[in-house]
Amino acid sequence: MHHSLLLILTLLFAVFMLVMAGQKLKISYPIFLVLAGLAIGFIPGMPRIEIDPELIFLIFLPPLLYEAAWYTSWNDFWKWKRPIALLAFGAVIFTSLIVAYISNAMIPGFTLALGFLLGGIISPPDAVAATSVLKHVKVPKRALTILEGESLVNDASSLIVFRFALAAVVTGQFVMHQAVTDFFLSAGMGIVIGLAIAHIMYAIHRFLPTTPSIDSALTLMTPYFIYIAAEQFHFSGVMAVVSGGLFLSYRSHEIFKDGATRMQMLGVWSTLIFVMNGIIFILIGLELPTIVEGLGDYSIGEAIKYGLIISVLTILIRLLWVYPATFIPRWLSKKIRTREANPGWKGPLIVSWAGMRGVVSLASALSIPLLINGQPFPHRNLILFITFIVILVTLVFQGLTLPVLIKLIKIKEIDDITPEDEQSAGIQLYLMKASLDRLHEKYLFETTDNELVGFLKKDLEHNISITQARLDSLVCDDTMKEEVDLYHHILLDLYGVQRKALFKLRQDKAFGDEAIRKQELQLDLDELKISQPEH
Repeated sequence: MHHSLLLILTLLFAVFMLVMAGQKLKISYPIFLVLAGLAIGFIPGMPRIEIDPELIFLIFLPPLLYEAAWYTSWNDFWKWKRPIALLAFGAVIFTSLIVAYISNAMIPGFTLALGFLLGGIISPPDAVAATSVLKHVKVPKRALTILEGESLVNDASSLIVFRFALAAVVTGQFVMHQAVTDFFLSAGMGIVIGLAIAHIMYAIHRFLPTTPSIDSALTLMTPYFIYIAAEQFHFSGVMAVVSGGLFLSYRSHEIFKDGATRMQMLGVWSTLIFVMNGIIFILIGLELPTIVEGLGDYSIGEAIKYGLIISVLTILIRLLWVYPATFIPRWLSKKIRTREANPGWKGPLIVSWAGMRGVVSLASALSIPLLINGQPFPHRNLILFITFIVILVTLVFQGLTLPVLIKLIKIKEIDDITPEDEQSAGIQLYLMKASLDRLHEKYLFETTDNELVGFLKKDLEHNISITQARLDSLVCDDTMKEEVDLYHHILLDLYGVQRKALFKLRQDKAFGDEAIRKQELQLDLDELKISQPEH
């Protein structure tokens, strides 16, 4: 046990080193993870770890789906619901169908049910991979929103397809009309259960005397409660987690009123999801030798060939789906043409090429049972191998070429969307004016009689003046924007100096640690205003 733990910790440490190298080289970290998983699998003497496939779904999927739901903007999601639905449901089912029939025809002994199982596994693109690649380049807000929203729902739809295909393999029966009915019943009741438990957790967070640590712990427990409850009644735990996560995210401003809670949760969740991504790629790496040995009648060359063909197929299917799904509704509906700007050919190309497969596909593949009716699951190792090849090809090939493609086509924002810096300054200005109005309305006497309140009023007025000037500069020409960038650079440099000064104060023991930590927290908040971290 000690040896296995040390091995996992060592491998995770190696993955973290690779991720830091990726950040230095400005290469998406999922690319390094999949390459690390490949390398780990073929290190001589590397022990093999076996995990119950059911535990993969139970341990990894609920928090991964919940985190994706949490960071999805409901307003943006609803605004672009049509293209998101066409990709999340249409593209998933279309991909599963094509992959099922092609793999059934191409691979000897591969049944149609196994084809649908493989299609369900590799059909959902991974938003984490796409956004980590896109963070170094400028892309239209519409494309990012569609990719993130699609990933949230297509994880659910693909996993439902996966579950039905798995049931068909186990029972040897598949009745289309029964499957469609069960699909909607499972998804619908999953949503009901997810929202019901989310309301219970909402009440606990809002009305009970929780602390930041309790709130953080409860948010970690919530996706598991939701998932297990839905699965207990044989409904979709995936849809339950997604719907519950969206509800609680939308109400988060009501239940987490304290900045310390939000910052603690941000740290806890970003670390958890990052580590889980690393662990899943390590697990597939440790299983690769066993997978290769268990290919049975298929040689390694044949397995690679099947994997490459299906990888190219998934890329082409997405291209074939995205353009008709983008333009046919526009041709059929004048309302859509009036309401939405024409995306042109560049936006759909980015959405198509960003369809990289990732951690959800890996988790699904690893969750395939080892045995079925006491016999080894048919072609399990081949399915795992093909899945890894698809992820490797799409992440490395598409992930490395996507930034180059974006720069070549010189895509620009086509929607009337206010730049993020301008939105941030406008929000700050609105909030400060609201505070100043409140002082005038309720505390007018205190602003003159109480020196501290008077200083607060002057501070607000001064900050309003500065923020208004900054907002004015953001809507000016490029020269003014360069001045703003320089201003941000100087501010960050000053914050760095202040951090060093706080460290010196701690060394000199001139002030208590608690007071110094509060000042560090204030510096964190000030930095967040001008330097938003990736979630």
